[in-house]
Amino acid sequence: MADINRTTNNMVLPSEVSNEILQKTQEASAIMQLARRVTLPGRGLTIPVITGDPSAAWVAETAAKPHSNGTPATKLMQAYTIAVIETFSNQFRRDIPALYDAMVQRLPGALAKVFDATVVGAVQAPGNNFDTFANCTKQSILNANNGTYLGLVAADTDIATHGGILSGFAMSAQARGLLLTATDTTNRPLFLNGATEGAVNRVLGVPAYFGNGVYKAGTAAAGQTAGTPAIVGIAGDWSKALYGTVSGVQITLSEEATITGTDANNQAYTINLWQQDMFAVRAEIEIGFRADTACFNILTGKVPE
Repeated sequence: MADINRTTNNMVLPSEVSNEILQKTQEASAIMQLARRVTLPGRGLTIPVITGDPSAAWVAETAAKPHSNGTPATKLMQAYTIAVIETFSNQFRRDIPALYDAMVQRLPGALAKVFDATVVGAVQAPGNNFDTFANCTKQSILNANNGTYLGLVAADTDIATHGGILSGFAMSAQARGLLLTATDTTNRPLFLNGATEGAVNRVLGVPAYFGNGVYKAGTAAAGQTAGTPAIVGIAGDWSKALYGTVSGVQITLSEEATITGTDANNQAYTINLWQQDMFAVRAEIEIGFRADTACFNILTGKVPE
């Protein structure tokens, strides 16, 4: 799994912390919970892909057996780096267990959110060898006129048309509200065992996982231009999706670096760690993603008010 081999001021970070950060990242990512994970060499991994299925047929005695091949191809899964830096006061470091807890609780969500948002198409892909679902078929799951249920069934049908079998949903928190309010003609909830259950774990009989990164805001209509609905989830055949990590999550610490960035108001700032009695934790993961995007559908919801 992950390996942490750098220290600062004799502060050794146990490998268990890195392993837990990677595990929490996978749990926070709806995409990672559904796609299959592979170990990714630093130089990348060539993945065989076969398009089209061979066709079998009945054969009479002594007759020639039919010959049918799929079309082989390959894809390169390349590692790209997601990174985040978080600063802490030196006083905080006095309580080492609290520092470990803070890293385990805060860093995985940041890494998972960027990964999911990139796969969904809300964030631009880091390179040509990273697949996204940005151009997949879109299905609306708005509530009106049983739209949620019909949109999900339409996604299932489209995936089957392209040779896939629906095996799971990656959903945003916004999609959860749409699912919770979907009812039948007698106002009974469609995706809950009961109105008080409050959780949606399966949709159309397959698992549903939720993550904060599986979302892209829509745009409201302006003038003669139609608005763009928000992306609220992905449906697909997840046997046809792979993600790979090189060596898990890497953690490094520094107390002498100068940190630069922009705040929520787009104002530039500079933090001199030594001068301000602080230290910084940098978490990064080298990761790649490949999929047969024809076997996935984007689920869309409401545009902003």
